[in-house]
Amino acid sequence: MTFDQMRISYTKSGLSETDLTPDPIGQFLAWFKDAHTEDRPSWLETNAMTLSTSDPATGRVTSRIVLLKGVEDKKFIFFTNYLSEKGRQMEANPQISLCFFWPHLERQVRIVGRVAKTSRQASVEYFAQRPRGSRLGANVSSQSQVVPDRSRLEAAMRELDAKYADRDDIPCPENWGGYAVTPSEIEFWQGRDSRLHDRLVYRREGDTWQIVRLAP
Repeated sequence: MTFDQMRISYTKSGLSETDLTPDPIGQFLAWFKDAHTEDRPSWLETNAMTLSTSDPATGRVTSRIVLLKGVEDKKFIFFTNYLSEKGRQMEANPQISLCFFWPHLERQVRIVGRVAKTSRQASVEYFAQRPRGSRLGANVSSQSQVVPDRSRLEAAMRELDAKYADRDDIPCPENWGGYAVTPSEIEFWQGRDSRLHDRLVYRREGDTWQIVRLAP
């Protein structure tokens, strides 16, 4: 089969305005719960999302998968290296986009908003909960920087692991921490037959949300 012959018909469900809650965060959490069921595909990370950022100086846009780690005070929380490419781009241009895709439900959620760093305390508290290997890796990796080969990273990992062999107080790097995304627009997409998909969008207008339907 060639690329142009690949297609799937979406027939699981529809989405009407009466299905939605007044609050898009509540709607997101309801859909997230639907997606995070025991019968979901074993390979699917429900909290995986595409983060798109841009460099205002060059107009260059980049995307990558990161993991949602919380929804707090109506903001979407994730963590990463502040000096990575995405970190540098978000520092220069805090306007970002997030996208979730749950193929087993034929659903997508797209979020547009503004990102800001969380408190240092929040970053340290979350870092302490991470697996030991993840904490070691965050300390040895200068994310997005060129490295001569993998052996350098592995050697640095072994050295740090040995340093903390009998300890668990692996420090949270100063250049690592959380981000909180305040949404200005959230789109809920439900796949439909004949590509007449349902697209319902919450758009913030002051302190309220307006819901509009977009053509697929």
